[in-house]
Amino acid sequence: MAIETMRTWKIGDVEITRIVEVNAWEDDITMLLPDATPQTVLAYPWLQPHYATAQGKMIISFQCFVMRTNEHQIMLDTCIGSDRKREFDIFTNMRSDFLSDLASAGFEPETIDLVLCTHLHFDHVGWNTRLVDGRWEPTFANARYLFAEREWRHWSREPQEYGPVIEDSVQPIFDRGLADLVGETHRVTDEIRLEPTPGHTPGHVSVHITSRGEEAVITGDMIHHPCQIMRPEWSSTADVDPGAAATTRAQFLARYSDRPVLIIGTHFAAPTAGRIVRDGDRYRLDY
Repeated sequence: MAIETMRTWKIGDVEITRIVEVNAWEDDITMLLPDATPQTVLAYPWLQPHYATAQGKMIISFQCFVMRTNEHQIMLDTCIGSDRKREFDIFTNMRSDFLSDLASAGFEPETIDLVLCTHLHFDHVGWNTRLVDGRWEPTFANARYLFAEREWRHWSREPQEYGPVIEDSVQPIFDRGLADLVGETHRVTDEIRLEPTPGHTPGHVSVHITSRGEEAVITGDMIHHPCQIMRPEWSSTADVDPGAAATTRAQFLARYSDRPVLIIGTHFAAPTAGRIVRDGDRYRLDY
């Protein structure tokens, strides 16, 4: 496993390990954030070289986080998955080393006992299941899968945007009786709770970790790219409610700025985490 595909942080008694499926993907920033331009991205030199190229292209990753506590091994967001039909050709029938990388990091699928999804877009639920003899079977067969009830109610009746995501990656979990619907402030363990961050999707949640006086938040897609820390008004093409998403980001930044809270960006390329600090009348990621 390449060294840049795994990274670990310790928040009190909780160990958080990043496992990457697609690492440091470069693309036109306007594909994700239509109000941004390469020139505006280059105006913030702290984004280079980790989060933007010298030409102003964005750099993002598709990754999951495994949280190890004294009692649990918890998978957060299960990436893209293999053997899927998706809207984007690059992700259709994609193959990756995700499961072997997960095992190399010490997390065999059968050792995961909880799976959380910040929301139900294709790149956050893909490895919920895997194709076995033509059937979609739960990848983490010994786990309970926790979904925010509002998120599930929305996508279970809405047309799928990116391919048959619910059909191949979520419904089989319900069919096997492994799904639990929870509120958006659900406490998963004594150290880990959900934090509502709506806008990207109706029931989107971030994950808040507190242990032994230390804190971290894993963002989900409330923030896709670090440039949105400087420009929270830049909403994503994938946001269901761009206005609500921008409001949620602004409130989040005000709440966590200049505090000793580690912010871990679900799509942030390495180094992936840092602290939000004020920069004039705006904010930036201090990493």
